[in-house]
Amino acid sequence: MNAREVYIALNMIDKIGPVRVRALVEALGAPAGVFTASFADLVRVKGIGEELAQSIIAQRAQIDPAEEEAKAAKLDARIVTFVDDDYPELLKQIHDPPLALYVEGTLEKKDRQAVAIVGTRRATHYGLSVADRLAYQLAKCGLTVVSGLARGIDSAAHQGALKGGGRTIAVLGSALDQLYPPENAELAGKIAKQGAVISEYTLGREADRTTFPYRNRIISGLSMGAVIVEADKSSGAMMTADAALDQGRSVFAVPGRIDQPGARGPHKLIKNGARLVEDIDDILQEFELLIPSDHAKKAAALDGLPRVQLSADEQAVVKALFEEPLDLDSLARRANLPMPQLTSMLLGLEMKRVIRMLPGRIVALADGVRKLTAE
Repeated sequence: MNAREVYIALNMIDKIGPVRVRALVEALGAPAGVFTASFADLVRVKGIGEELAQSIIAQRAQIDPAEEEAKAAKLDARIVTFVDDDYPELLKQIHDPPLALYVEGTLEKKDRQAVAIVGTRRATHYGLSVADRLAYQLAKCGLTVVSGLARGIDSAAHQGALKGGGRTIAVLGSALDQLYPPENAELAGKIAKQGAVISEYTLGREADRTTFPYRNRIISGLSMGAVIVEADKSSGAMMTADAALDQGRSVFAVPGRIDQPGARGPHKLIKNGARLVEDIDDILQEFELLIPSDHAKKAAALDGLPRVQLSADEQAVVKALFEEPLDLDSLARRANLPMPQLTSMLLGLEMKRVIRMLPGRIVALADGVRKLTAE
């Protein structure tokens, strides 16, 4: 096996991971040594007991990295190892970088200027809107947006980056051929065309309670910093924040309403020194010495709202809000719309950054709304 095949094979061995592989390499002299070492040699390595040594010997006789690469190719994916040129530089710097990455799409050098946006799966309209807007603006500035393809905030972040015409990277908590959640398959396809969908898990590995926490270190490891948008104190997004701190990366937090569970995590981070985020400038200022100056110029030129197309009913809602914010009942009467239709429409308008929801079921036009076109 050549060097990259050795890393693919090592990644396929169960229960040894990046940290144990590093210990094995230091003790045996080279990665390939794991496949020729005797039982006695393996047992002498720190962290490798008799049971694991027997498991390594049994597994290494059955592993075929060439077959794994062929399976990945059938999925229009490839495997990038630690020794390949396009392995992400930022990821190499963490304590436990993945031995191999299964990649659908492309990894590019400019992905070094990346920011992670993560948060709860049970997001509010406010959280979804903020994640979408920040990702859109970061993408417009030429930065790559990294997230985890989960429901809620993660999905909104990827969608915002795509709408901004920028790159986005989705880090899975499962193998590429076991996509989770399955309803995000279409979104994953769009991401692969405008960035990459990646996983360190060998093909066939399904998501479970251990895979998601472990992948969080990759989300932060690929990024200069992580933005937390709505998260409970013990959520996966907070684990990503912890990983970012351990890796020496910046941590940002978006404040929320004090009566919302999703505000607890970001508020805890802010109390502990995370940078409070109100707009994209709070993120870019942190990295002014790390990112090209043209990114800042693009940020200054952003007008805050992309040109959007609205249906006749959506335009009626906007016209009703021209003079002042309205409660839902008043808005329904002025726009002449039934309440069920209005409430479902408001989510779409908020995602388009046309309206914003205020406390007390009050609806207002979003800041910066300037030009609307009919379908």
